Amino acid sequence: MPPLTKAEVIVRREGSVGRISLDRPKALHALTQSMCEAISAALLAWRGDPAIEAVLLDHAAGRGFCAGGDVAAVRRSALEDGGAAGRAFFHAEYRMNHLLFAYPKPVAAFMDGVTMGGGVGLALPCRWRVATENTLFAMPEGAIGLFPDVGAGWYLPRLAKQTGGRIGQFLALTGARLDGAECLWAGLATHYLPSDTLAEAKARIAAEPAHAEAILSELSAEPPPARLAGNADRIARLFASDRLEEVIAALAADPSDWAAKELKAVTAKCPASAKVALRQFASPQPDFAAEMAREYRLAARLIMRPDFAEGVRAVLIDKDNAPRWNPASPEDVTEAMVEAIFAPLPEGEEWVPFPA
Repeated sequence: MPPLTKAEVIVRREGSVGRISLDRPKALHALTQSMCEAISAALLAWRGDPAIEAVLLDHAAGRGFCAGGDVAAVRRSALEDGGAAGRAFFHAEYRMNHLLFAYPKPVAAFMDGVTMGGGVGLALPCRWRVATENTLFAMPEGAIGLFPDVGAGWYLPRLAKQTGGRIGQFLALTGARLDGAECLWAGLATHYLPSDTLAEAKARIAAEPAHAEAILSELSAEPPPARLAGNADRIARLFASDRLEEVIAALAADPSDWAAKELKAVTAKCPASAKVALRQFASPQPDFAAEMAREYRLAARLIMRPDFAEGVRAVLIDKDNAPRWNPASPEDVTEAMVEAIFAPLPEGEEWVPFPA
């Protein structure tokens, strides 16, 4: 069948494989509500279709897999319509994330290029997550007054036991950018392929989806050493606490250049966002749907805080990278403030997944 282009997403069938390609290259394929809905519609249509054995998820053109969500549009919503459109976006995005997590057929995500925020939410639920030498992975939400969402509260605390299970906290608090080798080392990726083999991998999987695992393994290459591995012990030690003030104190007391660099990164982020992330990671939910429901509550609250509008202004609009956080210091972010962000939403406003 010919490709169907809808809402900046290309959806088509290739043999017995469904293929979804993000196609918004000028925005590094940042997700909009209509893109999330188009992806979900394709997945729902294929879920019960016996002719579809697997799904491939990639990008059509440009240098990014997916740079995240369209947070500039969410900011406009927060300032102009009380956050209604922003909440609708997150509801659609989190439904898509959960649909991928619970999907009964294998999905392969090709994280070739920028994979941040919403792109992470697309990739991490997939059975196969392919990194390349172009992969640039991050959860940078703390820089814009948000929190690690799209299921990060489920995935990141479960990563890399070689860092004492603290790499998720490290990624959330610093916004660190990982390359493909580091993604494989940390467990964020399942395979590392040279980018010039991706077209062959996709074509072979489309021809023989039952052998996808073997195809990816055959085409995998030995990655370069993961730089992050050299700091595993420091991550385990310096990011051990679930209290932001204690993490900052531990970094400040460490004489290494690495600790000084990460201290600067942590203290530049929104203090309220950092405290929300640490609490989120320290209190695991019983299942993925519960995590997504909680993240929707957090998103609905945080987009209406002044820190979000200010963070997006500083990073994406004025680009001065000088946000004025309020509260400005971790000590001024009280437990009551954090409790209010985590509180249940009014009846009828909570997030709900697609029916099974």
